[in-house]
Amino acid sequence: MSVTVRLEDDLDVGRGDMLADPERPPTVARTLETIVCWMSERPLEPRARLVLKHTTRTVRAIADELVSLVDIGTLTHIERPERLELNDIGKVELRLAEPVAVDRYAENRTTGAFILIDEATNETVAAGMIRAAQA
Repeated sequence: MSVTVRLEDDLDVGRGDMLADPERPPTVARTLETIVCWMSERPLEPRARLVLKHTTRTVRAIADELVSLVDIGTLTHIERPERLELNDIGKVELRLAEPVAVDRYAENRTTGAFILIDEATNETVAAGMIRAAQA
C-alpha cells in the first residue's frame, strides 16, 4: 500500500528514511553491543567483515570483539571466546562503517533487531538483538 506523509518543514526525506518521535528519538550509533545467534557453518572470528541489515539500511560492519559466549549446557558465560560456531549465542561488539538509528531490543523489537550477512557470499550468517549503542 502506498502512503504519503506530509511534513511541516521542507526536508529531504525518501524511501527508507526513519521518522521518529522527537520526545523519544532513537540512538544514532556506529558501535553496537549485541547478542547474536550464529547460523553459519563457517565460524565467526574477531575482526570478521560483515554486512549489517537493519530495517531498510544496509551497512558494512566489523565484529570488533567477541565479548562472551553462552554455554548452552550450563547457561554460563565464557569470556572472550576465540570464535562463535554454528548455533552459538554470544555477545559481540560491532563497529559500523556508517551510523544507523537504533533502539535497544528491549525497548523496540523492530529497530532493535538486525541480521548479519557474509560480505563475500551474501549468505545470512546471524540474527541479532541490540543491547546498547554508542555514537
